Amino acid sequence: MEGVGGDGVAASAPLNQWRHDASRLFQFYLDKTTPHAVYRWIGIAVLASIYALRVYYVQGFYIITYGLGIYILNLLIGFLSPLVDPEMEPSDGPLLPTKGSDEFKPFIRRLPEFKFWYSITKAFCIAFVMTFFSMFDVPVFWPILLCYWIVLFVLTMKRQIVHMIKYKYVPFNIGKQKYIGKRSAAGSSGSRGD
Repeated sequence: MEGVGGDGVAASAPLNQWRHDASRLFQFYLDKTTPHAVYRWIGIAVLASIYALRVYYVQGFYIITYGLGIYILNLLIGFLSPLVDPEMEPSDGPLLPTKGSDEFKPFIRRLPEFKFWYSITKAFCIAFVMTFFSMFDVPVFWPILLCYWIVLFVLTMKRQIVHMIKYKYVPFNIGKQKYIGKRSAAGSSGSRGD
């Protein structure tokens, strides 16, 4: 009875090994892209342009584009939201300052930038592949979808901006902030005539 089913396991072992090696190689190259945020986003802009050209050229797949837009809007909300929403759940960990006298606590996103980029990349790739299958080309009147998406975007962003103003957080940081102290005092103490 030892030989029963043994051939199936032996046959799947090389396939599992290949899948594991491919996964590790993919993760290796994905990890190498982590510090290159500007180039990653330029790549997404190129990918989005290719997708837009494909949809424009085919004159269809508007429902796929609408779904892609809703998904990206959902990711954007996660990217702009704090990890712990002060409105929903009080926490023992770091919270956003709500008053001017509160100490500074760094903004921690619910969806980190790398995961945001990676999710958008996967979404554009899947949507692009879907444009090659005619079963996904549902005939719709695209101006209605566009108007509905714009209204949804405006209302969602308005709510997010009101939340940001209410809890006084800014989800963007432009580089490391530098301390500009008393330069005259530092210069005068270093130039003593001793």
